[in-house]
Amino acid sequence: MENLGVFGKSFQENLCKLLVYDRSFCDQMQEVLDVGYLELKYLQVFTKKLFDYKNEYRTHPTNGTLNSIFNTELQLENEVIQKQINDYFVRIQAFPDVQDKEYVKNKSLDFCKKQVLKNAMMDSVPLLNDCSFEEIERLITKALRLGLDNNFGYDYIKDFEERFKFKARNPTSTGWPKIDKITKGGLGVGELVVVIAPTGAGKSHVLVHLGAQALKQGKNVVHFTLELADTAVAQRYDACLTGYNLDILIDQKEAIYDNIKNIDGQLLVKEYPTKSATTITLKNHLEKVKQTQMEIDMIIVDYGDLLRSTIANRRNTEKRHELESIYEELRGIAQEFNCPVITASQTNRKGLNEEVITMDSISEAFNKCFVADLIVSLSRTLKDRSCNIGRLFVAKNRNGPDGIVFSVFMDTGTVTIKVLEQEDVQKIQRKEQEKKSQQDMASARKVYKLMKEKQT
Repeated sequence: MENLGVFGKSFQENLCKLLVYDRSFCDQMQEVLDVGYLELKYLQVFTKKLFDYKNEYRTHPTNGTLNSIFNTELQLENEVIQKQINDYFVRIQAFPDVQDKEYVKNKSLDFCKKQVLKNAMMDSVPLLNDCSFEEIERLITKALRLGLDNNFGYDYIKDFEERFKFKARNPTSTGWPKIDKITKGGLGVGELVVVIAPTGAGKSHVLVHLGAQALKQGKNVVHFTLELADTAVAQRYDACLTGYNLDILIDQKEAIYDNIKNIDGQLLVKEYPTKSATTITLKNHLEKVKQTQMEIDMIIVDYGDLLRSTIANRRNTEKRHELESIYEELRGIAQEFNCPVITASQTNRKGLNEEVITMDSISEAFNKCFVADLIVSLSRTLKDRSCNIGRLFVAKNRNGPDGIVFSVFMDTGTVTIKVLEQEDVQKIQRKEQEKKSQQDMASARKVYKLMKEKQT
């Protein structure tokens, strides 16, 4: 009998792990997997016990149930097999996730379905002599139907345990402890984050800050730019990661490289002309990146409003509907690639002079707000910009409280953004007042000097 040994031990162990932790896949495989297809004896016994329980009790076993089975029902097996099973079960409980699980699923299903079909064809040979065409058709049709996707959705009773399992968001820190605190650790996988601000306020700087924080944490970032050149975006990362001002980067080339060469995370900046790329374009590029074996931990789109809508060519499509569609598709990318997607949106004219920007100021399509998990606005009046301060307003937060305003220090020269304590804001404002007073005094002295000169 052919077996799964051609795929190796690790593949077979991952397959059996999926049978334990993916109820729907286990139901599917149970129709086509003969335990004899597994090359390793302890995996054969392990899988048989799992299938026997499902057949008898018509439900999927919990870890506790499997633990009881392996402690009480392995007496007929030798001590080596018993130890191998128990050691294996301990290992998969400690590390239940499976890398490349879709590959394991597809290859194992394909192998088993081919074996089932091959067996059906062999059983059909004797029936040819009796001209039992209907029986042959029944055998082949049954073989083809076995192992088809039978996931009808989340089963309220059968999948009872699933909703009580801890769901790891695996958040990426924003670099702002106060924001991390109210978002349960930062930006979670599968979430859409939108930064809104008026033109020129610093949306792109916030996106670079968040990308740089991910790189510092050893995470891989794909940054799409539809407005700035890819090299200009990379220079902003240089400034953010090293603290060197954008104006002097050329003079600090070697020092910058020494600072960034050992960063654990990987950054790819992909440039597209404005309104030339759609979310499909982004997905196709991301798929190519994945084929290089690079895990994608964060996706940044600078910015969503500059994407071309996939429904743009439909007749009588309004711009607000196009933008709504773009943001829905961006959230779909976040879920498909299992990482946060961060983008930005421009405010309408009303937001230009507001001290705190709310979702009412979002340009064109308010419906963009509906699909976002976290919306943060950045506001900086002319006076704020002279003091290098501004305000971040958490307008929407699915993981905690919202409606909170945070004062920030923002230096666009070094792409430095820090959430401030109130006393820090007061210090900056006092320093600015002192500076203005000194300037006023200097101006007064100059005027007085001119007047004296005229008198003489």
